[in-house]
Amino acid sequence: MTTDTLSGVSVTTRANVYFDGKCVSHSVSFPDGTKKSVGVILPAHLTFNTGAPEVMECVAGACEYKLAGSEQWVRSGAGEKFAVPGNSSFEIKVAEAYHYICHFG
Repeated sequence: MTTDTLSGVSVTTRANVYFDGKCVSHSVSFPDGTKKSVGVILPAHLTFNTGAPEVMECVAGACEYKLAGSEQWVRSGAGEKFAVPGNSSFEIKVAEAYHYICHFG
């Protein structure tokens, strides 16, 4: 099931823009202190580094990802999630707009 709406949150209106605009997101804070980001990755092949563990939830579109230390590319589409360890990285290949929620921690 895909998350369509986040209720009762604060959204940072200034966008986080990465990789020359190929990834744009907004930070979301929940009343309990939980933080997420909501964004879109446009067609590209990018590498992201993580501080905290992350779970990437696909809201629309699709991607292929490869976790650090792995040789295997895995497809993730709408309604699917993948986990990335903290202090690590992952590569992501996007052929069409990939809309996501990044769950931190």
